[in-house]
Amino acid sequence: MKEYLESFQILKAAEIEEAVHIAIPKTLKKDDLFSKEGSVSTSIAFVKSGILRTYYHSSSLEEITYCFYFPRSFTSSYSSFITQEKSMDNIQALNDVSLLVIPKHEIDRLEKTSINWMKLLKVMAEQHYINLEKRIFMLQKEKAEVRYQNLLEYNPTLLQEVPLNYIASYLGITQRHLSRIRKGVTN
Repeated sequence: MKEYLESFQILKAAEIEEAVHIAIPKTLKKDDLFSKEGSVSTSIAFVKSGILRTYYHSSSLEEITYCFYFPRSFTSSYSSFITQEKSMDNIQALNDVSLLVIPKHEIDRLEKTSINWMKLLKVMAEQHYINLEKRIFMLQKEKAEVRYQNLLEYNPTLLQEVPLNYIASYLGITQRHLSRIRKGVTN
């Protein structure tokens, strides 16, 4: 987490040390939930190891995967974290996951202690927004084959470490369609 925060070149060394000091280690086993729909998100977590997926339930109660988190990233049910209203999504461990958790009251306190924290949180929120916008554009503009090729090019780890049913859901297609696409890529 220290290296990740340093990479932004916004926080001073003492500010980073304070964040590392207040972070609470937490371990999730495969299929455990970090955040559950219907609950209020009261913390954010830095992923040290493992993979998490964020999903929600459609009106037909189908699980829709819309995000994955890998090591060296922060995760939370962001809308719930910001508004302190009930979450509409779940964050699930796809394997054993090691986290560093920072409670919301500590984030709020840090933000009040230094303008650097405000700057960092703004940059992180902007990055999150940009990533979501890119995802929406990709889902609405591109065919499934292009979305799959994009994953191959920009996130091959995802294809190696995440079950195909979650990848199909993430791409907005059925597993059968994903199988046809994969077969076409290998031929």
